[in-house]
Amino acid sequence: MPLYEYFCEKCQREVSMAMSISQHDKGDATCPGCGGKELRPLVGTFFSKTSRKS
Repeated sequence: MPLYEYFCEKCQREVSMAMSISQHDKGDATCPGCGGKELRPLVGTFFSKTSRKS
């Protein structure tokens, strides 16, 4: 399951949640700390490793 990062406008905290892609697409995420629904998605880092043959 992917890990999504959000910023909660209600409690002013960054939260990370593991949820399926279909759950994320529905947009029904709630803050685990305060239960708020005003979550702004954060841009996380992305790491890609490829094999390179010379």
